[in-house]
Amino acid sequence: MTENGGPRGPIAHGFPHLATVRASITALHRRLSAGGIRAYDTSLAPADAAFDADDDLHLGAQRVAAATVRALQLPDARMVVSFRSMEQAATVELAAGPEYFVEVNDRFRTHRRDLAAALSHEVAHVLLHRLDLRFPGTEENEILTDTAAAYLGAGWLLLDAYREDALTHQRFGYLTPEEFGYVLAKRAALFGEDPSPWFTSPQAYEAYVRGRALAGRDHRRAPLAAAGPLARRRYAKARRAGAGAGEACDTGDTGDGSAYRFERDGSGAGLLVSFPCPVCAQRLRVPVRGRLRARCGLCRTVLDCLT
Repeated sequence: MTENGGPRGPIAHGFPHLATVRASITALHRRLSAGGIRAYDTSLAPADAAFDADDDLHLGAQRVAAATVRALQLPDARMVVSFRSMEQAATVELAAGPEYFVEVNDRFRTHRRDLAAALSHEVAHVLLHRLDLRFPGTEENEILTDTAAAYLGAGWLLLDAYREDALTHQRFGYLTPEEFGYVLAKRAALFGEDPSPWFTSPQAYEAYVRGRALAGRDHRRAPLAAAGPLARRRYAKARRAGAGAGEACDTGDTGDGSAYRFERDGSGAGLLVSFPCPVCAQRLRVPVRGRLRARCGLCRTVLDCLT
């Protein structure tokens, strides 16, 4: 189900769902593997998402749905799109397939610009259904779906559908605009892709920039070698505290899941530090012994560390 922001109240901002977003990225890497994630290296093209007023309503909707299916690599899934009056932007009936029935809000009959955004969330639902990947709670599962759509190449449309000005008040999905920006920046860093030229909404671009700033900080946290002087000093202080502790010591916690944790190794003599991978958020554990290179066992990223 794609939530339709509409004019029903103020649009939430910031990063209230960041822990679930990071858990979603980790879950996608675990389920798809490093090679499987790499297969999603091409985003849905703006031209494939375009749906003009001159297009036949149903043929155009089917064409956009088929393009979204290809982008999320479900070539044997067929989306049957229909329109009806409803509160949500769209909803999908999850079944065995290969046909999936998607209902979209009647307003897309005339407001066609954002149809592809609504469909990207629903097709991501189908993908996760086929992967048998879900989170326990309804809201967490919807956040997983938004994250999957954005991280795997189709959900940039969900951010582009965000508009907030004197005349328009709209967002789709369950992530805030900045959280969509964060996920898209994670994808951009992984594939060397810059989605910013695709945004038609100025507010979407601004949200992407804010999300990109936070995603960039993930790569500059200690004990990564790219950490800045202040982060290095905090880390050194925490390392001394960890070395003096007789048991596991949580330190450096910023409240967003980026904490590093010190503990003794099996012999009790050496010190280990664990921290989240800046790419997939899987926690790594490495010995505290100065400069070293660590490979994430999940996403296979090689990280320069200064432990």
